[in-house]
Amino acid sequence: MRRRHIGWIAGAAAAVLVAAGAVTYAVAEDSGGAGTKTPGAESADAGFARDMAVHHQQAVEMSYIVRDRTKNAEVRRLAYDIAQTQANQRGMLLGWLDLWGLPKVSAKPPMTWMGMGDMPERGDGSLMPGMATNTELKKLQTLNGKQAEILYLQLMTDHHKGGIHMAEGCVAKCTVGVEKRLAQGMVDAQQSELQVMSQMLKERGAKPRS
Repeated sequence: MRRRHIGWIAGAAAAVLVAAGAVTYAVAEDSGGAGTKTPGAESADAGFARDMAVHHQQAVEMSYIVRDRTKNAEVRRLAYDIAQTQANQRGMLLGWLDLWGLPKVSAKPPMTWMGMGDMPERGDGSLMPGMATNTELKKLQTLNGKQAEILYLQLMTDHHKGGIHMAEGCVAKCTVGVEKRLAQGMVDAQQSELQVMSQMLKERGAKPRS
């Protein structure tokens, strides 16, 4: 059963990569057609694109760290799939900001577009819900084998939960249809990966941190 889950994730990652060009083109059409306004710099569309690009970048970083810290094929495969999928999605999000002529950074706090700009930060590099701290990333870089696998799966579980919350916010608030559909796809894929990671933690005698 677990192998089928991993295979599904790999297939989904490949599908996202193949569709990237079409989706980028479609979002330009979706936001530039007759009667449709290009999103503004403070819109949910722009805010989600900026914040999720940062959120995704850390997932990519964590995934490449664990690939060097373990020889377990399943963890390495999962990490590779997450890294490839989220790196590709990050490129699409930043590409849309370019298409819209909007800045990739904002002077306002992260999550402002969700009405959460005044939320307290964990600090130490953790800017948004689910993000690991710099201290946690440094710890991951010191571990090997099963210990590295467990910490990675725990950190990525937290990361996915935060990412799902953000993506659900875009589904509710974004106005560009293709971006809303991508956000819903993130929710669906990451919920599936949460199930896989929960089982992988159980097999290692561990469980999610929260």
